[in-house]
Order: sequence, then structure tokens, then C-alpha cells
Amino acid sequence: MQTWARYLLLVLGIVISLHFILSVTQEDYGRATSLASLTSQLKGGSKQPSPQPVPDDYYIPTGEANSTLAVDRRANATFVILARNSDVSGAVRSVRDIEDRFNRGHGYPYVFLNEEPFSEEFKSRVSVLSGSLMEFGLIPPDHWNQPDWIDEDKARAGREKMVADKIIYGGSVSYRNMCRFNSGFFFRHPLVQKYRWYWRIEPEVHFHCDIGFDPFLFMEDNNKVYSFTITMYEFEKTISTLWEHVRKFMKMHPEYVAEDNAMGFMSHDGGNKYNLCHFWSNFEIADMDFWRGPAYTAFFEYLDSTGGFYYERWGDAPVHSIAAAIFAKKDQIHFFDEIGYEHNPYIHCPQSKDTWKRGRCSCDQAKSFDYDGYSCMRHWDKFMKG
Repeated sequence: MQTWARYLLLVLGIVISLHFILSVTQEDYGRATSLASLTSQLKGGSKQPSPQPVPDDYYIPTGEANSTLAVDRRANATFVILARNSDVSGAVRSVRDIEDRFNRGHGYPYVFLNEEPFSEEFKSRVSVLSGSLMEFGLIPPDHWNQPDWIDEDKARAGREKMVADKIIYGGSVSYRNMCRFNSGFFFRHPLVQKYRWYWRIEPEVHFHCDIGFDPFLFMEDNNKVYSFTITMYEFEKTISTLWEHVRKFMKMHPEYVAEDNAMGFMSHDGGNKYNLCHFWSNFEIADMDFWRGPAYTAFFEYLDSTGGFYYERWGDAPVHSIAAAIFAKKDQIHFFDEIGYEHNPYIHCPQSKDTWKRGRCSCDQAKSFDYDGYSCMRHWDKFMKG
């Protein structure tokens, strides 16, 4: 065999070996390079979603969508933004986007929350962006800090293991504080208590389409409790025992499990094993009465008592998602195809050409995450079609 041929075989062998190792050890790489993912990419991710569209009755007449206070009916709702003072530029970007694409014509208020007092710079830079009420709240230490009853030696060992396994935020206590706060405390804050509905917005997110309807009113009128734009798989190593505890809770409290729920989206075998699908909670519009209700209150308190937020790295996304899937009916969960949304590195762009044009969307439909190999949207479509 010629020398060049031997070198070519050697290089191919190395590439194939690396691909195999990464496929086995890195969940996201394995899914992204799976046959299903590659087939989808070759087809341009062309499978069209079949969402429940927002009826035309909810749209503001053309020409009025950007008029100040163009509507005369609003829900008891607010935007909730968790941010640090160092996030000011990202917060400005997010507020500017949501004002331009939606809130200029609705005037919904904002609640900003921080574990430290907001700086005058932060408050002044975001306040000039909207005529809506903006309130700035301090998170109580007992809602944010790691509880004293957590075994710190055990928690530290868990963090060190995740750092060694190169898991994102694996060594961060503050990230765990945030996940626990978003799971069980943000809706209890005094500034948020007076509202029923919230739209979670994070610093440095983008809204790519005009939102010519009111998502809060649509959800309120149609008995929805939770909505999303992106769904994906969770990192299994961050929630090793979460599903075990979910199953225990359901056995202890069968009265909280809703009939016709969305368990089938989360599990393909009747609840025995979790398929890791969840709604990406950096975008969510939801009913806080659902979180404040007896089912979710008991659920969060049970999960919190296990210490899993700190011994592992339980995120608020799987916690919220699993709760919505179990305690609500499946028709109470809504996918907003119309809302073009980006949180780096993922984008949801409306797949319907008519919806994309109607929203004057700036996103590239071909780059929408919906049917990427790491997305769970196919599972959602299949589940909702029955």
C-alpha cells in the first residue's frame, strides 16, 4: 500500500475513533450527530410544526400594534427579569426588544429581581426604555442562599465531580441558587405577589417577530397554565435522581396527578423512565396561581427537602416542565410558534411562512432549533397528535 494511502487510513481511523468517543461521552454531541439529526439537517429541518394557532380575534388591527396603549384590556400580568447589576447591557437589549416587538402597545409592568440592591446605573438605563411601571426588588437571603441544612461536604463533592466531568456550571453555587429560586421562590416575592401571570425574560435575549396579539389574554381565555417556544433534552448527569423523586412524589400524592396530562411527552414507557425532554424555561409565560397551588407547592417542598438542587444540579427548567406535564392537562400547555425568540445559541423562528411574514420576523427560518437533533419538538408534535 502506498504511503499516502496508509496516512489516509490512519487519519480516518482517528476521526472515527474520536466521533465514537464523543458520541458515548457527550450527550449533546451524540444527539446532534445522530442519524435522525443529520437526516433532518439534510432536509433543511423541513418538517412543519402543527401548533394551535392564536386566533385572529386576539390580534391588534394592522397599524395599531405599535401605538402606545392601543388595547383596552390587559391581564393581571408582569414581566419578571432576574438580573445582576453587571447584566445591565443585556437587560437593556432584552427590554428594548420586547418593547419594540410587543409591549409598546400594551404597557405591561416589569419586576426586576436581584440578590443584591440594584445600582442607580442599572435602574436609570432600563427605566428610560419604557413608560411602563418598573419595580426593582431585593431577593431575601433565605430565598437565594444555600440552606444551612445542606451537607456542604456532600454538596462540594458533587460540584467537584461535575467540574471533573466538564458539566457547564457544574462547580457553581450561585447557579444552583438561581435554579432553586426560579423553581420555588420568585412567585412569592412581594413585588410579584400582586400578579397572576408572568412572562420570564432574561438579559441578552432577542425577540425576532412582532407579537401582534396578547399572549397573556390568550392563555387566560383558553385555560392555559404554561407556554414555551423551545424544548430540548436536559443533561442527565445534572439530574441523576430527579425522576426517582418525581415517581416517589406521584405515589405519595396521586390526587395531584391530572387526568389527560402530558406525562407521555416526558416518558415513553408510562413514567418508568424520564426521556430528559423539558421546556427551556428562560422563555416561559405561565400562571403563577399554578405554581402557588397545593400540587406544585407540595412538589417543590418535597424536591427541596432532598437537597438535589445542591447535591446535583437540578435546573428550574426540568422542575417546571415535569410539574406542568403532571399536574396540568396537556391542553393547558401551549407552544407559541408565533413568537420568534432567541437565547444564544438557540433560536425559535416561526416555521409557517404566513406567520413569519405576518410577524415581520428577522430570524432565518432555516436556522430554527425546532427540529434540531437536540430538540424535543418532534416528541411534542407526536404526543399532541396522539
